[in-house]
Formats: sequence, structure tokens, C-alpha cells
Amino acid sequence: MPTMNANQLTLLNPSGLHPTSGYAHVTISPAGRSAHLAGLCPLDADEKLVGPDLETQIDQVVANALTILEYAGATPEDVVRSVIYVVSDSSPVLAAAWDRLTASELAPAFRTASTLLGVAALGYSGQLIEVDLTAALPE
Repeated sequence: MPTMNANQLTLLNPSGLHPTSGYAHVTISPAGRSAHLAGLCPLDADEKLVGPDLETQIDQVVANALTILEYAGATPEDVVRSVIYVVSDSSPVLAAAWDRLTASELAPAFRTASTLLGVAALGYSGQLIEVDLTAALPE
């Protein structure tokens, strides 16, 4: 059954596919402008990597994402696609990252088409997470 939000995003989960953990298999956005955010890293305003732990880094990524979305004229509800990269090959670590993101103020961004990947390394030494977001901008 399709669902929509104020930006008229249609979220679909076709029958015959596996259930999801809160995201949609397909997100359809209306034609119009979109914002493609650069990979969101756990860096503070001084370009310093925050915290040695995944939780602290997730919290910084969330704060950065909210700032950028607002600047672009969007909200987490306008996100149509997310890709989450976590430095780990452990399913429990990946699940914990997903759980923290989906419990954050950015949570609506992860109900649309979303991918969670475990990777060997990211761009900054000690970086444990990076998030890519695409948003459909409201008219």
C-alpha cells in the first residue's frame, strides 16, 4: 500500500518481496528539483573527526545532515534515498548503527529507499560512518 508525505513522496513495498526494517523498497518523488548531499562525515566545524566511537560519530553525522538539509530548504521527510557506510563486517554493529540513525531526529530520512553497507575503510583515519542523502526539494 503506497504512503505519501507532504512532499508527495510515494513509498512502495511490492508484495512478494521480503519485509523491511522500516525503509521502503521503492521511493517515487514528483518531478522537480532535488538536492544531492555530499557524503556526510563525522567532522566538526573545524574539520576534526569527532569521537573514537561509532555512536558519537553517528550523532555528529546526524547534526551535520540536519544543518545541510535545512540550508537546502529540505527536511528529513524530503529525503528520497540514503546510503549508509559503516566500517565493520559485523551484522550487530551494522544493526546498531541503523538503530541509532532510525532513533535520531534524522529518522524520517531512512524510511525511504535505503542501503546499509559494511566497508573496510572510509576517507578519514578513524572514520567509522558516512551517510549519503538525496532529497526532493519542496516546491
